[in-house]
Amino acid sequence: MPTKQMTIIAAAAAACGAARAQEAPRPPVMLPEVSVSATRVERDNMDLPVAIDTLDQRAIREGNPQVNLSESLVRVPGIAVQNRQNYAQDLQISSRGFGSRSAFGVRGVRLIADGIPATMPDGQGQAATFNLSSAERIEVLRGPFSSLYGNAAGGVVQIFTADGPAQPTFTTNAIAGSFNTWKLGQQYGGQHGPLNAVVDVSRFETDGYRDHSSVRRDSGNAKLRYDLGSAGRITLVVNMLDQPETEDPLGLTAAQVAQNPRQATAVAYTFNTRKSIAQSQGGLTWELPLSNGDMINARVYAGDRQVTQHLAIPLAAQNVLTSSGGVVDLDRGYSGLGVRWTREGQLAARRFSLSAGVDHDRMAERRRGFINNNGVTGALKRDEDDKVSNTDLYVQGEWQATKQLGLFAGARNSRVSFDSKDYYIVGPNPDDSGAVDYSRTTPVMGATWRFTPTLNAYANIGEGFETPTFAELAYRPGGATGLNFSLRPATSLHREIGLKALTGGNGHINVALFRIDTRDEIVVNSSSGGRTDYRNASGTLRKGLEVAWQQQYGLGFQSALAWTLLDATFKDAFTPGTGGTVAAGNRLPGVASNLLYGELLWRHAASGFHTGVEVRHSGKVFVNDQNSEAAGAYTIGSLRAGLQQRGKGWRVSEFLRIDNVTDRNYVGSVIVADGNSRFYEPSPGRAATLGVTLELVR
Repeated sequence: MPTKQMTIIAAAAAACGAARAQEAPRPPVMLPEVSVSATRVERDNMDLPVAIDTLDQRAIREGNPQVNLSESLVRVPGIAVQNRQNYAQDLQISSRGFGSRSAFGVRGVRLIADGIPATMPDGQGQAATFNLSSAERIEVLRGPFSSLYGNAAGGVVQIFTADGPAQPTFTTNAIAGSFNTWKLGQQYGGQHGPLNAVVDVSRFETDGYRDHSSVRRDSGNAKLRYDLGSAGRITLVVNMLDQPETEDPLGLTAAQVAQNPRQATAVAYTFNTRKSIAQSQGGLTWELPLSNGDMINARVYAGDRQVTQHLAIPLAAQNVLTSSGGVVDLDRGYSGLGVRWTREGQLAARRFSLSAGVDHDRMAERRRGFINNNGVTGALKRDEDDKVSNTDLYVQGEWQATKQLGLFAGARNSRVSFDSKDYYIVGPNPDDSGAVDYSRTTPVMGATWRFTPTLNAYANIGEGFETPTFAELAYRPGGATGLNFSLRPATSLHREIGLKALTGGNGHINVALFRIDTRDEIVVNSSSGGRTDYRNASGTLRKGLEVAWQQQYGLGFQSALAWTLLDATFKDAFTPGTGGTVAAGNRLPGVASNLLYGELLWRHAASGFHTGVEVRHSGKVFVNDQNSEAAGAYTIGSLRAGLQQRGKGWRVSEFLRIDNVTDRNYVGSVIVADGNSRFYEPSPGRAATLGVTLELVR
C-alpha cells in the first residue's frame, strides 16, 4: 500500500536527517543557458535570434511532484499551461495564443522528447508521456523558428532525458498530498563501460479535486546510450503510459461554479464519462561524426496508442443515423524517420554552420464510434481508417558575419496528406471516404547584434503553417456527413525583436516584442449534440511583450520572473454557425491578456535547507468568440520548503509545498466554445504536497 511505503521512506529520511552530512551541498552557480532547439546544434542562448528558455533539473524537480508540465512551464513567458484537473483531457498548453482553442490534447505547439516527436503529423500532441522525474532539461522555443520543426505555428517544447550518473545510483521518490493524491517512483542510472543507462518507472493516483475525476497513471521511461567510438553513438529511448478508466467530470456552467466548484456535471454520471489510454513507443537515434566537422543524425521510431473515451451525448442525438455515437474507440499506430546532415566550419574566417534534413512521419488509426448507452458501450455508429503523413525537407544556416553580427536563416517545405476510408455505409449514411493534401514552404531569418559581451539585440521574421487536425476535420457544418475537407490551413507571418542581457554578474534577462498576423485562423463554427465543427476566420492579430528574468543575490537569495502581455484579436468580423456576429476587435477566446509568475527563494547552502514563495497571476479569459462570457482574473500564491541530507553513498531530500495558500476560488482553465455553456474548469483551493527522495550510490 502507498501509505506503508511512504512510512518506510519517511522513517529513512528521519534517520538520515539525524546523521551528520559528510558532504555539504555547494551553492548554485548561474551558468550560461545552452540550447539546441533553434539551430539543432549547441549554442549559447544569448547568441540566438529567438525567444527561447531552458528549464534545468532544479526548476523541473525541486519542490515539485513531477507529474505535469504545468509545474515548471509557468516559469516561461509566452506559455500558458493549465492543469485542467481533468486527466481524461490532458494539459492545456498554448504559446502566444496558439493552441488555446484545443478541447483536448495539445495543438499549435510541437512536442518532442529526446528527438522523437510526441506530436502526430496532423499537429495534435499529448504531453502525458513526458517523464519529468528523469528529465535533464526542457527547452521552450517561441516564434517563427518553430516552423523549422514542421506543422506548428506557436512554438516547440522539447524535453531531454538526463544521462545516467557515473556510478550506479538507485533512487526512490514518493509524494503524498491533498485529494488522496500519491505518487511512487523508482529510478536506476549508471555508466557501464560504453553503455549509459537510466530507467524510471512510477505510479500516480489521485481522487481529484473535483468529483468524478479520479485517475491512475503508470508510466515508464528508459534511455540507453551506447558509445561506438569512431562510429558515433546510438541512443534507444523507450516509454510507456497506461491510464485506464480515467474519470471525466466535464466542464461547468458559471452558475454551477458559483454553486459548487468541486461538483461534476450530472450527465458525467449518467453517461459515466471516462477515458482509457494505453501507449507504448520506442525510438532509436544515431549520431555519427564525419570528417571536416560534418555530423549525421538519424532517427527512427514507432509506437502504438489505444484510446477509448465515453462522451456525454444525449441518446436522441446519438441515435440519429448520421451520428458517430457517444463512444470513441481509436487504435493508432505511428512511426517515422529522419536524417539530418550538419557541417560546422568557417566562412570568410568566421564561424559557419549548415544543416539540411528530411523527416517523414506517419499515423494510421482505426476509428470506431459506438452508442454510449448510459455508460455501457452499445451499437456501432462509425467505422473508418484514417491516415495522415508528412514529408518535410528543411535547410538552415548560421554565420557569424562579424564579431558583432550573427546571421541565421532557414526554410522548411512541408507536405501533409490526409486520407480517410469509410466502412460505415448504412441507410442514408453514405460513403464519406476522401483525401486532401496541404503543402507550404515556410522561410525564416534572424540576426543578432552584440553591443557588449553582456548585451545582445536580435530580430527575426518568418512564416508559420498549421493544418487542421483530424479532430477538427471530423465533422462538416450543418450536420452533413463526412470529413470537413473544405478547411484550409492557417498561415501566419511572425515578426519579433528582442534584447538579451547578463545582469549583476549572476543573472540574465530576456525581453521579446512580437507581432503575428494570421490568415485563415481555424475557429469553432458550431458545437451541439456532441459534434463540434470548424471553419476558417479571415484573420487574427497577436501582439505581445515577454520578459524573463532570473537573478542570484548574496546571502543565498535568488529570484525568477516571467511576464507576458498578449493582445490577441480578430481582425475581421464573421458569423459562425452558432449565430451572433463576432465583431472585429473581439479577443481570441482562451487567451489571457496578462500572465505573471514570480518567485523568491532563499537557500542555506551549508545545511541544504531552502524555502521560497511563488506568485501567479492571470488576466481575464474569454470563453467564446462573441466574448459574451469570461473566466475572471486571479492571483494565487504558493509556499515551499525543502531540506537535504548527505552522507557517504546516500542522499535524502524532503519538500513541502502549499499551493493557493489564501484558498482562493478561481477557474484555472476554460473549454472554448462549449455547446452546452459548460466552459469552466475550476482549480483547487488550498492544497498541500509532501515529497521524499532517497538516493543510494553503489
